[in-house]
Amino acid sequence: MMDASQAKELLLFHSFSHSDINHPKMETGFLGSLRPYSGLQESNFHEVMQAIIALAPNLQNDEVLDREIVCALWAICDLARAWGVHPNGMLRKNQLITLQDSARLEQWVNAISSAVFFLLDGADLETALDGYQTNTAWDN
Repeated sequence: MMDASQAKELLLFHSFSHSDINHPKMETGFLGSLRPYSGLQESNFHEVMQAIIALAPNLQNDEVLDREIVCALWAICDLARAWGVHPNGMLRKNQLITLQDSARLEQWVNAISSAVFFLLDGADLETALDGYQTNTAWDN
């Protein structure tokens, strides 16, 4: 299991906001794989969820949140929706992503944003991950 420091670094890569712009994860991470579009990588989704699990205590209990973590999570959700889910987003408008992949991306983003919302609201980890853990068919 990763620690909070590793989880934060991983989120910064997946949100395309890490200072090491030459790291391979910047191209292949959650947002990096969307621009330019190289297909959905289910492993990226699960890495983001594992980072959220590692950061759960920070998101649940800290009176002062780490701005970089919140910004990375917000970027992953907001930009993925804008680029790949919204009908006028660059991937949909230019027909770079299939409707099936767009729907799958939307499921992933909903699971990420729901988990983060529940953790920030003080829910326990099991409750926060309910939508993630109950869906056994993420790749469908």
